[in-house]
Amino acid sequence: MEMRLRLLLLLLSLLSLSFLLLPASLAFPLCTDASQFTSLHFTSISCSLQCMLKIIHLLGPWLPAACLSLLAGATPGAPVVLNATLKFCATATGTANSSSCCDATADAALSKQFDAMKVADTACAAVIKSILCAKCSPYSAELFDTGPKIRTIPFLCNSTSSSASAQSKETTQDYCKNVWETCKDVSITNSPFQPSLQGSAPPPSSPSKLTDAWQSETDFCASFGGTPSDQSVCFSGDTVSFNTTQPSPSPKGICLERIDNGSYLSMAPHPDGSNRIFLGSQAGKIWLATVPEQGSGGTLQFEEASPFVDLTDQVHFDSAFGLMGMAFHPNFATNGRFFASYNCDRTKSPSCAGRCACNSDVDCDPSNIVPDNGAQPCQYQVVVSEYSAKGSSTNVSEVTSADPSEVRRIFTMGLPYTTDHGGQVLFGPTDGYLYLMMGDGGKGDPFNFAQNKKSLLGKIMRLDIDSTPTSDISNISLWGNYSIPKDNPYTDDNELEPEIWALGLRNPWRCSFDSERPSYFYCGDTGQDRYEEVDLISKGGNYGWRVLEGPLVYHPLSSPGGNTSLNSINAIPPIMGYSHSDINKNIGSAAIMGGYVYRGSTDPCLYGRYLYADLYALAMWTGTETPESSGNYTSTLIPFSCSKDSPIPCDTAAGSPLPSLGYIYSFGEDNNKDIYVLTSKGVYRVVRPSLCSYTCPTEKAATNNGTTPPSSKASAAGLNDQMRMLLLSVIIMFWVLVR
Repeated sequence: MEMRLRLLLLLLSLLSLSFLLLPASLAFPLCTDASQFTSLHFTSISCSLQCMLKIIHLLGPWLPAACLSLLAGATPGAPVVLNATLKFCATATGTANSSSCCDATADAALSKQFDAMKVADTACAAVIKSILCAKCSPYSAELFDTGPKIRTIPFLCNSTSSSASAQSKETTQDYCKNVWETCKDVSITNSPFQPSLQGSAPPPSSPSKLTDAWQSETDFCASFGGTPSDQSVCFSGDTVSFNTTQPSPSPKGICLERIDNGSYLSMAPHPDGSNRIFLGSQAGKIWLATVPEQGSGGTLQFEEASPFVDLTDQVHFDSAFGLMGMAFHPNFATNGRFFASYNCDRTKSPSCAGRCACNSDVDCDPSNIVPDNGAQPCQYQVVVSEYSAKGSSTNVSEVTSADPSEVRRIFTMGLPYTTDHGGQVLFGPTDGYLYLMMGDGGKGDPFNFAQNKKSLLGKIMRLDIDSTPTSDISNISLWGNYSIPKDNPYTDDNELEPEIWALGLRNPWRCSFDSERPSYFYCGDTGQDRYEEVDLISKGGNYGWRVLEGPLVYHPLSSPGGNTSLNSINAIPPIMGYSHSDINKNIGSAAIMGGYVYRGSTDPCLYGRYLYADLYALAMWTGTETPESSGNYTSTLIPFSCSKDSPIPCDTAAGSPLPSLGYIYSFGEDNNKDIYVLTSKGVYRVVRPSLCSYTCPTEKAATNNGTTPPSSKASAAGLNDQMRMLLLSVIIMFWVLVR
C-alpha cells in the first residue's frame, strides 16, 4: 500500500511538471466572482494547481505540511455545481452542463439587467443575451480580464484576433463586426456598450444606439476587441479558451536617457514606419532625425544646419507664438503632404489676413477689446498651412527636404489676445481627418468664447483636408480650404459651428490617441489658477471651461461676453488632474503637458498607462483606467531618473533627487511606441527601468545590442505560479524517494 502511494505521488509530481509545458489552449476552466465581477486572471499553470490541489487534499494526511502551505493563495475561483439548470443563461457559452460561474441568484440578476435594456430587435437581443451570459462561462476570468484592467464587456473576437487563439480563424474573425451590424441601429437602455469617453458616470439610463456613441465599426471594435499583440483569447458568441496574459506590475519609476541637447516643441514619427522622427522648433524649423536603437549609446542623428524645411520667414516667433504643431498625412510616404500650425503677425505679413475670432457672429466687437501687451486685437493669427515634400522624387520616404512654399492655406483666424491659443494638429488614426486644438484666446476668457457654440476658440475642430472646396476662401463660409466631415457633432446640435468636434476647453496642450485603442482621445488642458486636467475627448463633449476649471467652479474677473450657468451644460469631468498646490504653492506655477498611453516594449510595467507631466519638470504622473471601459481613472505621481548609461549625461539640480530637465514642453511617440520627453534641455527617451535601479519583474534582459526584446505584457504572476509548482513537485519527489 505504501509503495503504491509513493508511486502515485511520484506520478503526480511528474504530471505537475508536465503542466508547465502545456499550451494555453489546454487550460482548465476558471471563473471570476460573478457577483463582485473581480478578475482572478489565472493561467494554465494556475489551473493545473487547482487540479493538483483537489487530488492532493485527498492525500493530505500523508503529505508533509510544507507541501500544502505552498499552495496558499493559489486557489482560483472554481465553477459552482448546479442543482438545477439556469433559467436565463441555460444555453449560453456552455453553461447548460452541470457547472457554471453563475448560480441561480447571479442568473436572475443577469435576466433582470437584460429586461431593463428593452431591446426590441430580436436578433440584437439574442446577441446581447449571449454577451451578458459570458459572465457565466467557466472561462470568464480570461474573457473579462484581458491585461492589467478588468472589462465590463467580454473581449469580442474581430479580424485582428491572434492566430494563436485556440479558436479557428473562421469562428473568431467576424464576431465584433456581427455585433456592430446586428445592433448598431437598435435602441438600448442602459447600454453595456456606452463608451467610457462619456466620463466617469455610469451609462445613461436613456435609450441609445451604437451609432450614437461610436463613429464606425472600426472605433467600436477598437474598444471592445483587440489586437494580436496583446490577446489570444476572445468571445466569439460560442466557445472560448484561455490565454496566459497577466497584469503588469506597477512601475516604480520612469527611467530616461538624454539623446539630444536641442529644444523642440513638437515631434512626429515618419509615416513610413521607419526609425525616423520629425522634430519641430518653436522658431519654425523642422528636422528629420534618425533615432538610435535602445541601448546602443547613440544620439539623434541629423544635420542641424540642414533642416527638412525652414518656415521661419512665415512664423511669428515669441514667447507664446511660433510653430505650434505639425502633422504628416497618413499617406505621406506616397503623397508627401504635411501640415504646419503656426502664428503670424498681420502687421508684418500680407498673407496674415484671417477673420477675427471676435466678430458679430459671436456677439463680440474687436473695438471693445483692450490691447494685450501692446498688440491690437487679432494682430496675431493662428494659421494651418499645407506643404509638399514630394518634389520630383517617386519615393517620398527618400526625400530629406521639403519646399517651404505654402501649397494651400487650410485655416486662418485672428486671436483676441496673446496667450492660450493652443495650435496642435494631428490626424485621427481611424478617420483620417485633421484635428486642430484651439485655446480660448487668453485673459480668462472674458467673452466666454469656450462656451459659445458659434466661436471656434476653446474648441477642438475636425476638418476634412482631402476634400477641399475649389472656391476662394473669401467667398465661402468656412475659415479656410477644407470640408466638414458629415458626422461632425453639428449634425446632432445645429447650434454648433460645423468645424467643432468638442468644446469647453481652456488651452488644450498636447492631445494624443491611444495607438492600441484609437477611440481613446486624451487631451491635457491647462488650467487658469488652480487646477490642471486630463480630458478624454468624445464627439460633441463639453469639458466645462469657463464654467469650471477642472472640478472647481470658476469665477471670472470680468465677463463682458456673459456667463454660462452650470446647470445649462452637461459638463464632462476630467479623468485625471492635479491642483497647483500639489506641486507648488505659487499661483500660476503649473501647466499640464499632455502625453501618451505607453505602448512600448522597453518598460512592461508602464504598458497601458497614460503618462503626463507638468511644465516645470517637477512632477510626472501615470494614469490607468480600472476597470477597462469604465471611465474610472486613477492617477499616481511617479518618480523619474536619468539612466546611468545615458548617451548625454543628464544635468542635476542641487538638493533634488530628480534630474534637471529645465521645462517640459511636450511628449512624443515614435514608430516603436517608445515615449520621448521634449524639454528645454534636450530630448529624453524612456528606457529600461533597471538602468535607473527601478525594479520591474517583467522587464526582459537586454540583448547583445542593449535593446529589450519585443514584449508587451509579460507574466510576473505566472512566474510565481511556475516557481510554486516547481517547488511543490520537487518536495513531493524528495519526500517519496527518501521516506
